[in-house]
Amino acid sequence: MWNIVWCVACSVAVSVLLKVARRQKIVLEQAIAMNYIVAAVLCWVLLKPTLPASPATWSKLPWEVFLGLGVLLPSIFVVMGRAVERAGMVRADAAQRLSLFLPIVAAFTVFGERITQMRLIGVVLALVALVCLLIKNNGGKKSGGFGALLLLLGVWCGYGVIDILFKQLARGGAAFADNLFLVFLLALVIMWLYVLLTRPRFNLGSMVGGALLGVLNFFNILFYIKAHQAFHNNPSLVFAAVNVGIIAVATLIGTLLFKEKLNRLNIAGLVLAVCAMAVLFYGNTLLKFAG
Repeated sequence: MWNIVWCVACSVAVSVLLKVARRQKIVLEQAIAMNYIVAAVLCWVLLKPTLPASPATWSKLPWEVFLGLGVLLPSIFVVMGRAVERAGMVRADAAQRLSLFLPIVAAFTVFGERITQMRLIGVVLALVALVCLLIKNNGGKKSGGFGALLLLLGVWCGYGVIDILFKQLARGGAAFADNLFLVFLLALVIMWLYVLLTRPRFNLGSMVGGALLGVLNFFNILFYIKAHQAFHNNPSLVFAAVNVGIIAVATLIGTLLFKEKLNRLNIAGLVLAVCAMAVLFYGNTLLKFAG
């Protein structure tokens, strides 16, 4: 259970860091670039990945998936940071959690998984929840207006595609640590190329913030893996607990600490998001129990 608690804590801490980045004069792009150096080093030291020994093995790796993740991971980090800033961490975190809609749809349409009545209901609930979360507050100013809506859609779509690509990697059979390390390296190279091409003025705050971001980002993933290992017979418990936990804690911190305003539809969206996750990951069990 502690692995789930720490996973939720690290994930919400990332959003808090993104929320306070501007007021601490942290340049988001520089921090994200630094984050991947720290994440790659921690992955190498703690997960001990093994790299292919021969050129033939390197050539057989799914480089198109690696490249997609290498581009998307830093890009969506930037989008997430802007979404937290413009739309608030509550709505941004909820949009990220609801991105599970896309990999579930992909499971039915791409990976050949059989659709069930309860999962279909869960997908519909998730979609309605997303719409409720995207609707801005009265006046639109505090929610960031149309730009915030686009950023939330970017978070939802980006994280959904990332989940699909990671699922594709898992189907390839290679060790997760090996895949994760290579993805971190590609993201590192791509993000640093982008940062250096913009000829930035580096500042210490961005590097320190990026290092902290890298620690939180890596341990969020590590605790998530450990939680799945601890509850290997009940993966739906981990997924539901982590997602619902993040939405709940982010809502508390966002509304109490950062005074983020939610309208009634946004609150309804949060409730529907929790219901959607319960149906998606416990629906069949509940159906059998009721029967």
